[in-house]
Amino acid sequence: MNYIFPPPDPTTIPVIGNAAVFPVHRIYCVGRNYAAHAIEMGHDPDQEPPFFFQKNPDNILLEGQDFPYPAMTKDVHHEVELAVALGSGGNNITVEKALECVFGYAVSLDMTRRDLQGQMKQLGRPWEIGKAFEHAAPCSKIMPAKEIGHPEHGAIWLTINGERRQEGDLNQMIWKIPQMLSHLSQLFTLRAGDIILTGTPSGVGPVRRGDRLHGHVERVGDLEVAIV
Repeated sequence: MNYIFPPPDPTTIPVIGNAAVFPVHRIYCVGRNYAAHAIEMGHDPDQEPPFFFQKNPDNILLEGQDFPYPAMTKDVHHEVELAVALGSGGNNITVEKALECVFGYAVSLDMTRRDLQGQMKQLGRPWEIGKAFEHAAPCSKIMPAKEIGHPEHGAIWLTINGERRQEGDLNQMIWKIPQMLSHLSQLFTLRAGDIILTGTPSGVGPVRRGDRLHGHVERVGDLEVAIV
């Protein structure tokens, strides 16, 4: 096939214990999935169904790479999250079958230009400029589910320069992973290669140049990122 210009290389994520890499199709993010975080953002978690926004596959920042402080913002926030990597997909997936689609898990950061996101909220406009900018989705290597099963509980936390800023447990998620996948598959056709970021615990806040972030999800792994 002839192209007008060479197509970009696919975005891939390394897999622990496997020489093959995971090709990324889409990135879906669920919003306000921990009650304490929803409250700190000014929302009532008991009154909201799950909602989703997207990042772009090439927003992935791989483990070991630095996060360049982005343009047009003075308020970039960290949000540590469990990432779910799908090995298969479909439409209208039942809650009972949803975990069969999961290939593995990773530690991710939903980096957010909070000031720009806030401006879009006030205007009733989409969030892309606050969420889907370059390097906005740092991600660790993927831990295969066959090695750890499907975590329903376990510590999730983030430190900045060694100081604990976010802390929670996966069992605090309002919408559990099977529910998330089932609901999302009613809205989109899920595919192998999709990544779902599952929400963040409370304690989100700003980062500055020179900061070193360390995110952790029990049994899944760690992710360290320097802000430059």
